[in-house]
Amino acid sequence: MKSEQIKQITSKAIGQLAADLQAGKSEALTSYLTAMARFRKYSLFNLMLILQACPKATRVAGYRTWRSLGRYVKKGEKGIMILAPVFRGSADADVEGGSADQTRVLIAYRPVFVFDESQTVGADLPQIGAVNGDPGLYLARLEGWVRAQGIVLDYSQDIAPAKGMSEGAKITLLPGQSAAETFSTLVHEYAHSALHFGDRRTETTKRIRETEAEAVAFVVCSAIGLQTGTAARDYISLYHGDASLLLQSLEYIQQTATRILDSICGDRSSAAPA
Repeated sequence: MKSEQIKQITSKAIGQLAADLQAGKSEALTSYLTAMARFRKYSLFNLMLILQACPKATRVAGYRTWRSLGRYVKKGEKGIMILAPVFRGSADADVEGGSADQTRVLIAYRPVFVFDESQTVGADLPQIGAVNGDPGLYLARLEGWVRAQGIVLDYSQDIAPAKGMSEGAKITLLPGQSAAETFSTLVHEYAHSALHFGDRRTETTKRIRETEAEAVAFVVCSAIGLQTGTAARDYISLYHGDASLLLQSLEYIQQTATRILDSICGDRSSAAPA
């Protein structure tokens, strides 16, 4: 793939993503946000209780919340005990330890029980869009190229439920993802390493960083023929990114995406770090 082709591909992909973002939330994202709103935010103390009882916990909720989402606690599962506040003048405490009306007077705490998603069965929870397809040899090329940049690349279950994590000189990916999702996640995390651990970090926000990283992943995935669907739009929308912000970061996105594509698609896939 020649440099001019790569430039055309990146420009077309970014234009498409900008149009997608202007179109608003996808149906998949709307369903996902509706479901996620059912999960409460827990105090630090309750989070410690949850992780002590279930170190691999991802999403936890009470029995009734799981039922409302079409899932049921498996027979024989033991609940995870947390503490729910009891307020004067309230007939029922918040049974899942969430926030309460601050005008009421806290008089006590009582134990209640929640269950992790792994302790339940039933309907699948809504998911935001995913990347599909087969990256073929491009995944191995990308892994090799990232390592050639002096970045340590590792796979670990410890980062769950996150799919990937960048620490600048180290990228960790969650094992067990599809090849397409692994490829997309690695591009996303590399973009963080390349763009957000230098002088620009203090000049950017989480919103900017996530928009830029996911836009780079969208461009690269599109260029090698993966089906991106609403994945990039959904992810960027979760961080309140939009078309205006995307276009403000256009130069950084184009440069990073072009460098990746030039390295894994061109004649310099084994090139040394710049």
